[in-house]
Formats: sequence, C-alpha cells, structure tokens
Amino acid sequence: MPPTRRFFPFLLATLSAAAAPEALAQEFASGRYYELETKYLFGFTAGADIGLEGENEVESETTASFGMRRGAFSAVEQEFEYENVPTQFWNNEFSLHTLWNRIDNVPGLDNRDSVNFSGFSWKSRFSIVPRGPGNPFGVMVWVQPEWGRIDGTSGVNVTTFALNTGLAVDTEIIPNMFYAAANLLYDPEISTAPGDPAWSRAAGFGATAAIAYRVTPKVTLGGGLQYYRDYEGFGFDTYNGSALYAGPTAHIQFNPKVFLVAAWSIQVAGHAQGGPGNLNLADFTRQMASLKMGYEF
Repeated sequence: MPPTRRFFPFLLATLSAAAAPEALAQEFASGRYYELETKYLFGFTAGADIGLEGENEVESETTASFGMRRGAFSAVEQEFEYENVPTQFWNNEFSLHTLWNRIDNVPGLDNRDSVNFSGFSWKSRFSIVPRGPGNPFGVMVWVQPEWGRIDGTSGVNVTTFALNTGLAVDTEIIPNMFYAAANLLYDPEISTAPGDPAWSRAAGFGATAAIAYRVTPKVTLGGGLQYYRDYEGFGFDTYNGSALYAGPTAHIQFNPKVFLVAAWSIQVAGHAQGGPGNLNLADFTRQMASLKMGYEF
C-alpha cells in the first residue's frame, strides 16, 4: 500500500479518538489547552506566528535527506540557531550550519563520507497580519540570505549565495486544538566551484500545506504535503524536475520554555526531465526528515 494511504487513515483515526466530546469538555474546563505558538507546529511547513516581543530562543535543528535512484545516499545538515524578537512584527534568526555527506555508488557522484562546516544564514520573519480577534488568518513573510561552502548533494567544495524566501498563512480551525497552514516558497541561488570564474544560477519553487491536531495539552500530531520544482536560472528558464512529498509530524511542548518537533516525508510522486519512472530521484531524494528542539529564555 502506498505510504500516503497508510498514513492518512492513521491520522484520521487519531483525530477521531482524540476528539471525544466528554474528554474535550473536561480538558477545556480545566484550562489545560493554553494557546500554542504555530511557528514550528507543522514540521516542513512554517506557521505564521513569530513569537512575542522580547523573546529569545536557542535551537538545534537536524535535517536529513536519504536515498537516490541507485546506491546509498545520506546528507544530514545540523544547524545551531539563536533567535530573538525585537518587535511584535519582526523576528531574527542567526544560524551556523554543518553538513555530513555519505555517498556510496550513486551514479554521477563521487563516493564520500565527510563532515564539514558548511555555512551560515540570517533569517528575518515579518508578521504582516497577526492572527487574533477579528483576524482568523495569520500572514507572515520571510527572507533568509545564506552563504554556503559545501554542495548539499555532492559534498564538494563550492561557494554558494542563496536567498530563501517564503509566505506563510495559517489558521485555527478549532481554537487551541486544530490548526492548518500553507506556504509558498521561492529559493534563488548562485554558485561556483573553486577556480571556476563562471557562476551558475538556479531556483527552486515550492508549495506546502499541513494540518495539526492537539491530542493532549502537550502533544500535537499532524501531517503535511510538500511540492517542489527545480529550475536553472532565476526566472524559471529551464525546468529540471519536480517532486511531491507526504508524511506525518509531531510537536511536543514539554513546558512553556522547551519544545520538540519532528517531521518525516517520503516522495510519493515526481518527474525528472528525461528520467524514468514516476519519482524524481535525480533532483530530489526519496525521503527527508527533520528534528528541531528549542529553549526559550
């Protein structure tokens, strides 16, 4: 059975069991379902919240990609992040990146097993429409300039300048219980290899959507879809391929200061220009996973 057919019945069963009317009434009466911040609630999809003015946070985020058409492929990026909220409409995040590449008998790539410092980035989030009374939808945009020195797929030395940009919209379908979000993404970048005076241009476009349901006051489960397209050139000049992913998410708010969020997705459909099959394992990997932990102070 395809992964999406296994996952979504499980998700629906979980939501149905969690929504028992008597249990919900007791939980709401006790006040245990306090308000949640949606910023990291949806895994690979960003929520529109940016935090409260004056907040500071340190975070550890691990993002992994696995599997190409043949051979063994793993790429694991580790980010160490500091985040602050100078105003109620603006959030800053500074990140250092390391990258582990393990490649064995993948066509077109050299075998490799290496760990490197891979770059740094600065992300700014801007709250355009804060969700609240009179505003059922929150709207946020972000820009993230990034300098990189290691290619994320091949693991070779490169110099890369990227600008990750996005739009996030979210809403509470049931206040403090059932959430939904959607993102639009555009990621242009330029890169060059050592000794090569030429710079190549590429861009990625994406659209994601996710839901999340609070099964206990501290645990929120959900699922998401991610659709990505890869191009040469900033203006979508040459289409290389696309991929659609689906998978579950889990968010745990241990206490008001500490949270953990995990997400996993598998490619369920894709297309590579000139490639065989109904998956794109030339431009994208078969699976991806994310684990993020944060502490607010």
